[in-house]
Amino acid sequence: MRALGMVSRSALLGKLTRSLYGAPSLPVELFGLKFPNPVGLAAGLDKLGAAVPAWASLGFGFSELGCVTALAQPGNPSPRLFRAIADEAIVNAMGFNNDGAAAMAEALAGWKRRGLWPDHPVGMNLGKSKITPLEIAAGDYAESFRLLRPYVDFFVVNVSSPNTPDLRRLQDKAALDQILAALQESNTGSRPAPILVKVAPDLSFEALDEILQLAGPRRLAGIVATNTTITRPQTTDAFLQGVYAHSGGLSGRPLRQRSTEVIRHLYTQSAGAVPIIGVGGIFDAADAWEKITAGASLLQIYTGMIYRGPGAAREIVCGLKTRLAEAGFTRLSQAVGIGHKY
Repeated sequence: MRALGMVSRSALLGKLTRSLYGAPSLPVELFGLKFPNPVGLAAGLDKLGAAVPAWASLGFGFSELGCVTALAQPGNPSPRLFRAIADEAIVNAMGFNNDGAAAMAEALAGWKRRGLWPDHPVGMNLGKSKITPLEIAAGDYAESFRLLRPYVDFFVVNVSSPNTPDLRRLQDKAALDQILAALQESNTGSRPAPILVKVAPDLSFEALDEILQLAGPRRLAGIVATNTTITRPQTTDAFLQGVYAHSGGLSGRPLRQRSTEVIRHLYTQSAGAVPIIGVGGIFDAADAWEKITAGASLLQIYTGMIYRGPGAAREIVCGLKTRLAEAGFTRLSQAVGIGHKY
C-alpha cells in the first residue's frame, strides 16, 4: 500500500503502471455510472483511501474503498490475517480497522484538490462502529454516509462481515430496512447516490429473498454478492487445518461456488431486475464468466489479485473480451444471466 501510495502521487509512476497493467476497454453502464470495464477492486484493501488513483492504473474499472465506520477503530488484535496458500484462500479477522469516516473524507478531498482523482467510479463500503449498539446502528451508518457522500459515486452497506460482533444480525429485514431508510432520508438532490447492500454467502435463500423485498421500497441500486464466509472446506492437510481453525471470514477459491449460487438465486428471484456485483473466488476469466452468466453485471476481486499479482484485472478483462467475441456478443450486458433461465 505504501508503494501504491507513491504511484498515486506521481503522474509519471501512474502512467508507467498503467502501461504495464492497464486493462483494455470493456464498458458497462449501471446505476447511472459509466465503468471502463466490469472488474473492480473489492472493499477491504484500501481502507484509508491511501491509493485511490492507483487502482485505475492497475486496470480496475472501478474501486470500492473501506470498509469505513463513523468512528475510528483499531480493529481486532493481531495476528488477524492468515493465508491458506494451497487452497488459494485467505482467512481474515480484521474487524473494520480504519481511521473513521471524517478522516476518509479528508483523504478523498485531498486527492480531488490535487487533481488526481481516478477516471473510473469510486465507491465506499460502510460498516457499523464496533462500540455502537445495534439499536442505533442506522444513525451510525447515516453519519458516515453524510460525511462521504460529496466524494464518491456509490455506497455499499456492509451488514455481512463476520468480524464485528453481531453485525450479521443487521441482515434481518427489519433492521436492514431501518438502515436503508436512514440513508435514503438524506440521499436527496437531483442525483441520489446509488446504494447497494453486501450480503453474506451463509444466508439462506429465504433470508436473501427478504433482502430483495427491500429493493423497491428502499430504492436499492443493487446487491454485492458475496462477503466472506464463516464456513470452512474439509481438508486433511495439517497446515490448512491450522489456518482454518482461526476465526474470521474466508475468501478465495473455496468461496467461488457458493457465491455463484447466491448470484444465480438473486438474479432468478428478481428476474434480473436487481443488478448484482459478483465477488468471491474470481481468479481468472473463466471464474469471471461464470459469475456473469449466473447474473452478475459487474465483478470485484481481492484475494485473486493477492495470488495472481497486479496484472489480475487486465488478464480477466482480456479474457472476457475473448469470451464475448466467441459468443458473438458485442456488449457484456448481453451475457448477464444467460447461464440459466428465470
